[in-house]
Amino acid sequence: MGEGSELIDKIRAKARELLQGGRVDCFIGYEEGSRGRARPAFIYDPQDAERLIWDERCAHNLVTYLHQFKSPLRRGEEPPRVGILVKPCDSRSLNILFREEQIERERVYVVGVTCDGVRTNGRPQERCRRCAERVPLVYDIVMGGVPNVLGRDDYADVTKLEQMSPRERLAFWTKEFDRCIRCYACRQACPACYCFECVAEQLDPAWMGIAIDLPQKQFFHAMRAYHLAGRCSGCSACEEACPMGIPLSLLNRKVAREVEALFGYKAGQDAETPPPLATFKKEEQLPM
Repeated sequence: MGEGSELIDKIRAKARELLQGGRVDCFIGYEEGSRGRARPAFIYDPQDAERLIWDERCAHNLVTYLHQFKSPLRRGEEPPRVGILVKPCDSRSLNILFREEQIERERVYVVGVTCDGVRTNGRPQERCRRCAERVPLVYDIVMGGVPNVLGRDDYADVTKLEQMSPRERLAFWTKEFDRCIRCYACRQACPACYCFECVAEQLDPAWMGIAIDLPQKQFFHAMRAYHLAGRCSGCSACEEACPMGIPLSLLNRKVAREVEALFGYKAGQDAETPPPLATFKKEEQLPM
């Protein structure tokens, strides 16, 4: 992927430069994990930049960790400045958070990296086959070679789902959601899930119980999909984090397709266009 060891050296050098120069207080990237996997790395010391790696195993969406740096580490100090390594799919998440004023742009130094696709457990990610962007949409500096373009999303999997009868779709999702253990890994991995108190755990009013009965599980996933309507960047971090292998990205992509068809809007393409479901315009009318 990319330029191999030469690209890794460039990423390490840039992280070291940012930390030594005081431009950032922490750099978020990837490092070697257990069982031959890559894991998120939080670099505070310039010398530790040697831990950073970049290859096809780097599948995590690191943008979700920026939420941890919105508050000062010590009372009376300003929030820390952060450098972050961003893939093209991750950059859409960044644009969403910039637009929703969850992250201050001036406090984030974005090191973009071109990408030909990532893998998990040795298998190509479906999201990479669908991803049209091979260069990040937002960055302060971009690194990597000329990437391959695999083509735009044709929503073939969503179309297959839509061709089922209502009874078949209900049976499909009932079977999938029945495997959910309510661990909330999907929520924790998602950059767009940043509510201080999740409706799934809200006590007053109590929108749903905390049991793992099928109705509660179905309601949780349906509620979460609606909360992400017009906001999901399609990074599939939720599905990747799910220990039960539930195809959560299929549900999110179904909703994203409807939003794109109705409003011509694709989440995260820029940091200026407001999401249609979070915007009220007096001139808008519902179709008759």
